[in-house]
Amino acid sequence: MSMPEIEILTSLLQSLPALKLGVLTSSVEVNATDEGLSQELDEHCRRLSSRLDAETIRNIPAVKASKDAYRTLGKDPNRYRPSAESLLRRISKGKGLYHVNTVVDCLNLASVKTGYSICGYDAAKIFGPVTLGIGQVNEPYEGIGRGELNIENLPVFRDEKGAFGTPTSDSVRTMIDEATSSVLMIIPSFDGCETELEAALEILAGLLSKFVKGASPQYKIL
Repeated sequence: MSMPEIEILTSLLQSLPALKLGVLTSSVEVNATDEGLSQELDEHCRRLSSRLDAETIRNIPAVKASKDAYRTLGKDPNRYRPSAESLLRRISKGKGLYHVNTVVDCLNLASVKTGYSICGYDAAKIFGPVTLGIGQVNEPYEGIGRGELNIENLPVFRDEKGAFGTPTSDSVRTMIDEATSSVLMIIPSFDGCETELEAALEILAGLLSKFVKGASPQYKIL
């Protein structure tokens, strides 16, 4: 699949001038589970759980940069946590991570390995050009497992149908399921560190190539 262009709107860049995006696309064959992936995910969670607490998580560079960006935009990052922080806090409490499907599990594993909140979408459910801007008052958005989500002042991905993604929660409209055949994954780097962003993309691409049938990940930094 072709690599989409994503326009970062001026209104967002004025507030977050360092922002860069790691963008990955891939064909995929989604399966409910993969034994090797499930084992790697569970083992990584076990290794992390004893080393994590709220303070440690807050100070992971990618998590800290995300929370600082939310504050800059006027959003409470403790009420609307970046997704990586939410996953890591769950691990710190010994709860591990849910097994969703092979693609989402790879995304979540890459997220907790790197601290980046990785946004994952079914590419076929995205229509027209993609922009990244700031959430508006009463802008409609249904988050996966969260119901209607107040996305005002969050960084928000939109297509011609409206908002479809944030680093806090992916949307029901563009969610990855077992009928998905191609994905778009986006890693926002709010501190603009290209070296760390490149490393995160390599980890994500490696997991997809290892555990997802038909995966052919390509990526670039915008």
